[in-house]
Amino acid sequence: MKLTSPLVLFIIGLAVGVLGWLAALLTTRYSLNTPVLPLNGLITMGVIVVLTLVLGVRVLRWRNGKKKKMLNPILAAWTLVLAQACAYTGSVLLGWHAGIFIDQLRLWNLRSDQTLAWQAVAMAGGGLVMIVVGLVVERFCRIPPEDGEGESAPGRQEKRKPKSEGEYAYRGD
Repeated sequence: MKLTSPLVLFIIGLAVGVLGWLAALLTTRYSLNTPVLPLNGLITMGVIVVLTLVLGVRVLRWRNGKKKKMLNPILAAWTLVLAQACAYTGSVLLGWHAGIFIDQLRLWNLRSDQTLAWQAVAMAGGGLVMIVVGLVVERFCRIPPEDGEGESAPGRQEKRKPKSEGEYAYRGD
């Protein structure tokens, strides 16, 4: 799998931010409730972040050789998928609530209660934490290439294999 690109996350966040700003603008215009998640959503986001970190640390400890027991490959794949989903979800939440906060800024002087603005900031901050944890845990799941696999580095000579059965292996010195 390819690593998640921070540029793609930024573009998703920007696009969803514009949609969040438009949704907040329309709901304000038609006297509807502003579409911001309640603060108890931070608890759910925290549980997801902690679960992703715990699973990511397990994979990292196995990868660094600190665990003797073999890691279940399905668990490692689930951890990678969870980390990517965490990053994408965080990007959507950050963009949406940043758009709502921008809409709330134009009404800052007109309202005495800024609860919605601070709620949007808190949820956007939770989205940012989800992005960071998702990207970090995704890097935990990378396994370094073994000798002889993958592409060779530029300027590095390929190891020569023996031509026949009776020949000794060439060390490459």
